[in-house]
Amino acid sequence: MNFLTYLMHLASSGAVAYYTASQIRDSKTRPIVLKGLHLSEAGSVGFLSALSERAANEGDTWLAEKLKKHALDETKHSQIFAHALKQIDKNFIDSEPKIAPKGQSKQGRSPLFAAYYEGYSKEQLSPAVIDWDIFMASTYIMELDAGKDYMRMANVLPDDERATHNLKLGMLSIAKDETGHAAYLYEAMMRRMPARQVQKLVDEWRTRKVQAVFKVIDYVLKDTDTIEAA
Repeated sequence: MNFLTYLMHLASSGAVAYYTASQIRDSKTRPIVLKGLHLSEAGSVGFLSALSERAANEGDTWLAEKLKKHALDETKHSQIFAHALKQIDKNFIDSEPKIAPKGQSKQGRSPLFAAYYEGYSKEQLSPAVIDWDIFMASTYIMELDAGKDYMRMANVLPDDERATHNLKLGMLSIAKDETGHAAYLYEAMMRRMPARQVQKLVDEWRTRKVQAVFKVIDYVLKDTDTIEAA
């Protein structure tokens, strides 16, 4: 990662950290954030389960077990957010699917993911055919950042209410899991290729993540200007 990309990474990380922290700290916007997190975590389960089966069929039992645990963790995470939402409104998520259909990934679900995986078709990103290097490197970056994001969000939640205190503990647990996911994905890459190639892949997807974040920020700012002009 070159110096300019590094500076952009710091800037984008700061912007994301400020936005997510402010949104979850505010009791008015917190339900929206929690719902998005719930759907994101639940939406990964089928994709990871399908990848686990694929790895097992290809003879990589180590990776298959890691992916299986990853899927179980995502289920647990979605349940943490579902519980938090039910404490706000017990009917809040009744109409939402708990887990996406097996084999369905969350790529393309948001502008960020669309920008992050720009140039790749939905078929190329399906669990049956996705290139393992692409999956490992791109997901490593997302999991690594997610661990830090969850930690920041947890730390801004107030402790004066039981519900938010429990949510804070849950999010700290999720942050630890996400960091663990990043660790096994990095190890998986190191098992498959030389360290120099791993670093090249990581740099490539870090650059993609930075560019994707700035594209989303630009989109939001332009959309806001359009609304104000109207």
